[in-house]
This record gives sequence, structure tokens and C-alpha cells, in this order.
Amino acid sequence: MSDLTTLLEVGGPLTALGGGAAYTRAKHPAAYWSTIGLPISTARLLGSYTSVMEACGLTVAPSRLRVLAVKATTRREVRPVPPRRGIIRPTSTGLRIRLRLAPGQEPADVAASAERLRHAWGVHAVYVTTVKPGVVELRLVGFDVLRRVRMPRKADTGLLKVPVALREDATAFVRDYRTVPHQLTLGATLSGKSMYLRHLVTGLARQPVALVGIDCKRGVELAPFAARLSALATDPDQAAELLPALIKEMEDRYDLIKARQGIAPGTPDEEITSDIWGLPENQRPVPIVLFVDEVAELFLVATKKEEERRDEMVTQLIRLAQLGRAAGIYLEVCGQRFGAELGKGATMLRAQLTGRVCHRVNDEASAKMALGDIAPEAVGAACAIAPERPGLAVAGDTSGGWSRIRTPYLSLGDAAEICRESAHLVPDLPTLKPFRPDVPPMPVKDSRPVAAPRPVAE
Repeated sequence: MSDLTTLLEVGGPLTALGGGAAYTRAKHPAAYWSTIGLPISTARLLGSYTSVMEACGLTVAPSRLRVLAVKATTRREVRPVPPRRGIIRPTSTGLRIRLRLAPGQEPADVAASAERLRHAWGVHAVYVTTVKPGVVELRLVGFDVLRRVRMPRKADTGLLKVPVALREDATAFVRDYRTVPHQLTLGATLSGKSMYLRHLVTGLARQPVALVGIDCKRGVELAPFAARLSALATDPDQAAELLPALIKEMEDRYDLIKARQGIAPGTPDEEITSDIWGLPENQRPVPIVLFVDEVAELFLVATKKEEERRDEMVTQLIRLAQLGRAAGIYLEVCGQRFGAELGKGATMLRAQLTGRVCHRVNDEASAKMALGDIAPEAVGAACAIAPERPGLAVAGDTSGGWSRIRTPYLSLGDAAEICRESAHLVPDLPTLKPFRPDVPPMPVKDSRPVAAPRPVAE
């Protein structure tokens, strides 16, 4: 009986503690990492750093001076030297540590061993970034941060910078229009493409930027944000009228740059290398971001007359993509597919879109349309996105780099409310004023009681 009592007294709390830890790890991974995972991984890293580096082939032979010093002071065996380790900096999602590489090593050597380091130290993933020549930073992520997206508190923000999603290394994916002026976003139905677009619109709605939308699905995606939009086209006919107005606005801005810099009025726009950011702030026109949702609707035609209209619109989009950056006009093109089968000019327009974001697609060909020409290794990752994870995407750019990202949830009502609160920031652009969407007035809430008061009977 005493043995059973002792077993219950010792085993009961241990079982409860183990069960609680397992539950916390499954349901609240961030809390589990902060309380249990962080101390365990730190102890593993400190206790096995030298042996792990040696097993991964990240050590070098010691210098002659070091060999002589060891032999002169001790009788220990002279072992290979690992990269010098910096201070371990814990974070809410993992660890960060800087390594000074030994002579003859390069960051690619450490990156090739990232998977081995992950298993050795018991973390979810290890990412390697170069800080400066000879110094790399290891970012250890303790759990799958893309399962429940929580945006970091600190992110690189500013004019035309929008933290729109979370990377798999727990850093914010920032859409910077000054660095990547035009972008293509692809994704199948219910893949999270609309959620990505909501975050872009709401992030820019709080900034002094003009927002223009072309939504050929009768405005179901962009019409809720009409209070913040400077112009909106909901069908190809309206888009055919809006795009020339944007071209006119772009040409007026080039004339402004020419007049400010003393460039001859007859100089072609293609030969002007400056942009609006070189103008004084009091003369600088506001940036314009053009959102094109379901771009395929602009390419599809049924008659000869529609084909002529399509060619004109595609030509105008290509001109905006080629020349719009200097005039402060940026493109955000969205769709389900965007390949040569859409017709004349599709491939040329896609080549001008520097940034690429690919959500879940229905076939490999669609993933190749988005990422195949800039980051072929990312095509497989885009095809492996499961339907159970809406918002998960692969982001790449022309540098060949790519990463997995996921957009946090934002309801359509909350996004529309943000746009209504920011309606006073809509800039005055006479060229786009005829295309300003009608905003229905908000219903006034009646503060009167539901039931009429009755006097108390005597």
C-alpha cells in the first residue's frame, strides 16, 4: 500500500506535468517555447556546440600558434576550431546567434548544414543570413510560426512600406513599393489571395497615397474599400476609360519632372532617368498604387471590337509597368493564371512585374508562370501548399531568393472600416475625379430605447 501511495504521489504530478506540457506544445506553441523549449534548446546548444560543428564539417585546423600554446600550457589534444560563437539572444519565437567564420569558410557552408543543426539542437528550423563579410547570423525558430500567424511588433514601416505577411523565419514580409515597384500575385480560389490584397489596401489606406482599383468581378473585391479609393473600374468598359486617364496623369508628371530639371520638353519619357522623389516635397505629386484584380478578365475577348479594346488596355498596362515607377505609379496585379495563353502582351507585361507572390494553385503550370522565370526552386514549394492553410504563399523576386509567407486573418468588415476611417486621406487628383466611386452613407445608429417607456400606474 505504501508503494502505491508513493507511486501516486510521485507519478501523478509527473503525469500531469507531462500532459500539460504536451497540450501546451500542441495548442499554444509560443507559450511552450518560452517556458520549456527555450531553456532546453539553449542547454543543447551550449553543451554540444563544438561537437556539432565538428560533426557538420564546420571546423578548421588550428593555427600553429594555437597548437604551440596548447602544448605548452596543457597536455590536452589539439582539436579543430569551430566558428567563434557570439551571445545567444532569445526571442519570442526562437534564438539568434552570430558566428564569426574561420579562415577558409563561407556562409554557404553553414547554410548547407542548417538541417543538421536543426535536428542537433531540437528546433523547428534554422535559417542563415549574412551580416557582414566573415559574420553570419543563425536564426533558430522554435515552432511552426505559420500555423498561427502573429505579426511581430516591430517591422520596417514607412511611406509605401506595408508589413503584409509573416515569413517562415518569424520576420515580417514587407511590401516595399520603392524597392519592388510592381508585383504579380497568383492564387486559386480560396487560396488567400483576397486576404493578401486586403492587408495591402488597409496598410496603404493610412498613408498619403492614392489608391486606384480595377476589379472586373463587378467590384466584389474592391468595392468595400470605395471610401478610400480615388478611382474604381468594375468592368472592362470602365477600365478602358480609366487606364488612359492614368497614362495622362503619368505624362503630366513627366512634364513636371522635365520642367523642374530643365529637360527639353521634346525629350522622350524613356530617356528621363530621374523620378518624382527628386522633386521638392511641396511640388511632389502623391504616389499612386493601381490594384488590378482578376487580370485575366482584361484579356478575355469574344468579338473583334473587344479584341481591339483589349490590345489598347494591355498596351497601356505595359506602358504603366515600364514607365510608371519614375512617375510614382505602382502596379499590383492579381489573378489565378497569367501566361501566354491569355493573348498578346501577357508575357511582356509579366516580365515587368518584379515581385512575385504565388498562393496555392491548381496546377504546376500556374506556379511556373509566377516563379519559374525568377526562382525555379520555389515552384515545388508553391505546388506543395495544402488547401487547409489558406493564406500560405511563396514570395520570390528577381534576385532568385524566395521564402514561405502567410497572411494573418483580416475580416472584410474590419478592412472596410479602416478604409472608411481613412477616407479623409484621399488626395485631390483632378484627372481621376470622374472615376471616383460613389460611397453610400453609413446608416445612423438609433440610440433610442427599443421599448417606449410607460408611466407607472398609481
